[in-house]
Amino acid sequence: MESDRLLELLNRVADAVGLGLQGITDWGLSGFRDGQYNADLVADQIALDILRQAGVGIISEESGAENLQRDVVVILDPLDGSTNASRAVPHYATSLCAVDAHGALVALVVDQATNTRWSAVRGQGAFRDGVRLVRRDVSDWSQAMVAISGPPPPNPGWGQFRAFGASAIDLCYVADATVDAFIDMSPSAHGVWDYAAAYLVCQEVGVRIEDAQGRELIVMDAAQRRTPVAATTGIFSQALATRHLSAL
Repeated sequence: MESDRLLELLNRVADAVGLGLQGITDWGLSGFRDGQYNADLVADQIALDILRQAGVGIISEESGAENLQRDVVVILDPLDGSTNASRAVPHYATSLCAVDAHGALVALVVDQATNTRWSAVRGQGAFRDGVRLVRRDVSDWSQAMVAISGPPPPNPGWGQFRAFGASAIDLCYVADATVDAFIDMSPSAHGVWDYAAAYLVCQEVGVRIEDAQGRELIVMDAAQRRTPVAATTGIFSQALATRHLSAL
């Protein structure tokens, strides 16, 4: 499938999920898995119906993996930041990344509260709402604004930090210069669906994004967990060192 058709498919999924979220009245927990909401299952089913019809493989946070032998596999978190969504905090997303034999190929992250869209195609750059992103480097850690997931260490030396609660968006914020770095402070807590799409967005603007333990980030195993750290080149070493202040 051509990259433009893949991006069209990912947008169609995100649009359908967004429409489905508007009709949800039960924002309670599903009872099937810790931290899973009924809305997660609704969003997942909407996405699965479209992706299955398109004939791609799937790795979803909510329903696992299927048809991984296919040429294209879509890694998705249908509702990243579902706790935010359940409490009407306007910071939650649908995250989709189409992967082929060479890695991340096409990515889309849609902030479902604002309809802000970050997209990327391998080798063709990254965009926010259709505007190409050009990321200026940052070199002063003491002035850096850092997004985190999990509790921060004491006295990390950064300028300020924020814990927004939806890592897919938070990583895209590094790519578009809303923040200067993202650090996952929790030990191996993120599945590939949490960061795969934002990984490509970051890579396409020259933001370094790595696992704190040096492991591959784009994996085709729903059971594996990673610790992503992302920052501009000038402060990446400080961001990684800050992560190592906490237990891995």
